Amino acid sequence: MKFKAKALWGAATLALMAAAPAMAQDVSACLITKTDTNPFFVKMKEGALAKAEELGVKLSTYAGKVDGDHDSQVAAIESCIADGAKGILIAASDTKAIVDSVKKAQAAGMVVIALDTPLDPADAADATFATDNLEAGKLIGAWAAATLGADAANAKIGFLDLVPSQPTVDVLRDQGFMIGFGIDPVDANKIGDETDPRIVGHDVTNGNEEGGRKAMENLLQKDPDINVIHTINEPAAVGAYQALKAVGKENDVLIVSVDGGCPGVAAVKDGQIGATSQQYPLQMAALGVEAIKKFADTGEKPQPTPGKAFFDTGVALITDKPAEGVPSIDTAKGTELCWG
Repeated sequence: MKFKAKALWGAATLALMAAAPAMAQDVSACLITKTDTNPFFVKMKEGALAKAEELGVKLSTYAGKVDGDHDSQVAAIESCIADGAKGILIAASDTKAIVDSVKKAQAAGMVVIALDTPLDPADAADATFATDNLEAGKLIGAWAAATLGADAANAKIGFLDLVPSQPTVDVLRDQGFMIGFGIDPVDANKIGDETDPRIVGHDVTNGNEEGGRKAMENLLQKDPDINVIHTINEPAAVGAYQALKAVGKENDVLIVSVDGGCPGVAAVKDGQIGATSQQYPLQMAALGVEAIKKFADTGEKPQPTPGKAFFDTGVALITDKPAEGVPSIDTAKGTELCWG
């Protein structure tokens, strides 16, 4: 998986930068993330700023106060339009409500690239650079089922999601987990309509530790025998672990997650998280800046990975307890890759 991720990066760079004519002058761009505190978006910002400096692009960065802060993202797009930016990179908090603002930016001559989270509809953005979140979910679902073995048939599963708004990456990761675990997700575009008796319930976390603690406490009240937890990201997973530890159940529940940030990989190594699917947000954002630069130079917009509706920036399962039939890399390798 390490070589796959690097291959995607190299091929993408060549595809985006090949045959670019004379450099455009005074190219400006915007990066709009969900928060400035989640390590995933911190790394995304780092990658975008480094690539912008390399290419001579003026990059303005914006973020919501918390996950789900849609209004701040709308205001950021208005600022980008007023500043005459050539493009916007956005990890949208509300994938449907943001579309009108995206259309305004496009009408102003900007290219809009969704990062990590597809818009609703996905083609509202000019391109999407993202992890295959369905595949990320499938990997941790398959790992959890294989780890439990015969006990998977009687599992009691909880889902710690992001926010009530759907669809977000929540949907893809949840549904992917269910498919990997062997659960019928019913409507692949919706969370919470499942009928499998193994599912205890869903709660929301806002993607942070405190939200993870509260959501885990809520699910424990619903069923104290819950033994599998799927979390939207690693901060939520760590919060869930803390809630379980507080009641002496930290060794009784299998926690899986998605992100693969350096703190998350450390949590896998420490045994707080059983396995996580690693994303590559630095690549995601750097490629996005390259795409905006090429658009400014040539008018060309980025193309998706062949066979997919988005540009796939790679994913790998991280665990120190590999399961037969589920490809993975260990935390030593995951630490080398976090978050390239």
